[in-house]
Amino acid sequence: MRNTVKITVAVAAASAVALGASACSAPSDTTASSDKSDKNAPLVVAASPTPHGAILDFVKNKLAEKAGLKLVVKPFNDYKIPNKVTDDGQVDANFFQHKPFLDTFNKENGTHIVPVQNVLIEPLGLYSKKIHKLSELKAGSTVSVPNDPSNEGRALKLLADNGVITLKPGVGSDAKLTDVKDDKGIKITELEAAQTAPRIDDVDAAIINGNFAIGAQLKPSKDALALESAKNNPYANFLAVKKGNENDPRVKKLAKLLNSPEVKKFIEDKYKDGSVIPAFGPAKG
Repeated sequence: MRNTVKITVAVAAASAVALGASACSAPSDTTASSDKSDKNAPLVVAASPTPHGAILDFVKNKLAEKAGLKLVVKPFNDYKIPNKVTDDGQVDANFFQHKPFLDTFNKENGTHIVPVQNVLIEPLGLYSKKIHKLSELKAGSTVSVPNDPSNEGRALKLLADNGVITLKPGVGSDAKLTDVKDDKGIKITELEAAQTAPRIDDVDAAIINGNFAIGAQLKPSKDALALESAKNNPYANFLAVKKGNENDPRVKKLAKLLNSPEVKKFIEDKYKDGSVIPAFGPAKG
């Protein structure tokens, strides 16, 4: 029998910018993005602290100088601000997102961000502090999912792939809550992606993006009750810029460095738990 989907929309304020990066909106820091006419100026990149910021810091400290690139990394614990400050020129590029998310963001916000180079995949995972196996999820249990359309679709597909819910025939990673055919009594709670990890104690289980799982000291290979497969995964995270800046020599240098053997080894050594997997290659616009 088909059950009615139960939706609890949790209104979460946009996360504050981490590590002093909130200054990006201050007049004193609007010049942090380099002069576009000076191709020897620092390249300022907005990024999620983990793993994107960590990878950029590795490039900055180990590879950039030899390549003739000055790199400034601006960390953000938010999925909205990096595209906005890239589009308005406060930073030169960003590194935190995948294509379905970017497509939705551009459409909804009138921004003109384009992908440049794929770098990594972070498998989405289902985590819990209250249960130890999927079979413990039953009628009345609560599961939080990211509320942005692309990641919510991934989350619902992950739940369906693991038998927690049933989706309508033919529905995949583009699923919406209205595409749930049978929720089996599970209460699905929508949260801003950045809030899924901090509020994991408020629900029985939470689907958390890889970077936020890492930030919460969760180890996907050990802690996830269910983990998205990395094979043929279309959600590669990439370096992105405002349209028209793809051929900036500094951007091209960074794109090459992010796909270097050194970065591949850094990712594989640092994220042995499978939370981050190299996915190199040109990103499709």
